[in-house]
Amino acid sequence: MRTPAALVLEDGRVFRGSAYGAEGRTLGEAVFCTGMTGYQETLTDPSYHRQIVVQTAPQIGNTGWNDEDDESARIWVAGYVVRDPARAPSNWRSRRRLDDELVRQGVVGIAGVDTRTLTRHLREHGAMRAGVFSGDALDADGAMLEEVLAGPRMKGADLAGEVTTGRPYVVAAAGERRFRVAALDLGIKANTPRQLSRRGVEVHVLPATSTVEDLLAVEPDGVFLSNGPGDPETQAHAIELTSQVLRREIPLFGICFGNQILGRALGLGTYKMRYGHRGINIPVIDADTGQVAITAQNHGFALEGEPGARFDSPFGTARVSHYCANDGTVEGLRCVDVPAFSVQYHPEAAAGPHDAAPLFDEFVTLMEKNR
Repeated sequence: MRTPAALVLEDGRVFRGSAYGAEGRTLGEAVFCTGMTGYQETLTDPSYHRQIVVQTAPQIGNTGWNDEDDESARIWVAGYVVRDPARAPSNWRSRRRLDDELVRQGVVGIAGVDTRTLTRHLREHGAMRAGVFSGDALDADGAMLEEVLAGPRMKGADLAGEVTTGRPYVVAAAGERRFRVAALDLGIKANTPRQLSRRGVEVHVLPATSTVEDLLAVEPDGVFLSNGPGDPETQAHAIELTSQVLRREIPLFGICFGNQILGRALGLGTYKMRYGHRGINIPVIDADTGQVAITAQNHGFALEGEPGARFDSPFGTARVSHYCANDGTVEGLRCVDVPAFSVQYHPEAAAGPHDAAPLFDEFVTLMEKNR
């Protein structure tokens, strides 16, 4: 017998299914991810902290769980929602089933949900607070809804400090060291230092609480601002640290949350999106060239601005360099008078796509020019 489970949304909508992974209760923000592959990378991405992820792909778990593709040391999602979990994984790297790993890490999930209907609901009504309940936690709909409504909102959530590293660590350059980069860990994925390492960069990953003195002690050729969860408006420390880096004209590159941090340091505002961008098939347009890149993304907040717009900042002129082909959302910034740029998407994307990977080369070129 399968254990009954329910997904309860804050607007009162209830989706029923069976327990998948650990049994119990979990609260978070319900969001949908359109990736058809890479579920292991999604689950271990710190940017998904405190979110209940709905997979739009109908079948999940086909390739099991391996010991190589984790983006961090643990699963970060608050809960997991799938339609048709694979009965038996089939992949030469698989070590165990996905649901076994969810149980091992205590991640509460639900299967058998009509994720197409659920995704359409979230797209039309927006990402919202939710809860997954199964086993002894399953209760009357009204009682479960009360728990959901008592949960925290993502707007105003300061989460980077909950996912950052507790101590600095170093990822050595592959081969000869060409540059040294200080990476501020706001929720960094493992593939980011790996991509820089391949380009001869020694990466010093620093906690989100690091001071400018901590950063300068590394004697960096460049500074990297990582991805991460939560509301960028709460990151006063990271924004001020970024401003100090810009004043010293140290080459800077930011992705995802780092793009929003740079934008706020430049004087732009941020806002909560209706349902965000989460998946590995999102088209981004270069405002200068018109070139389109298919990108991986995961964000529920965005910068204010118009495609191609130039604006004045405390550090000179800057511009909106990239935008989303679907909705015009700001997807990148370039500073004109200081060596800094950022993108909202993920050039380190695993399992792909890799259209944006050359951005790491651009960062290396920026450091070369600044020497």
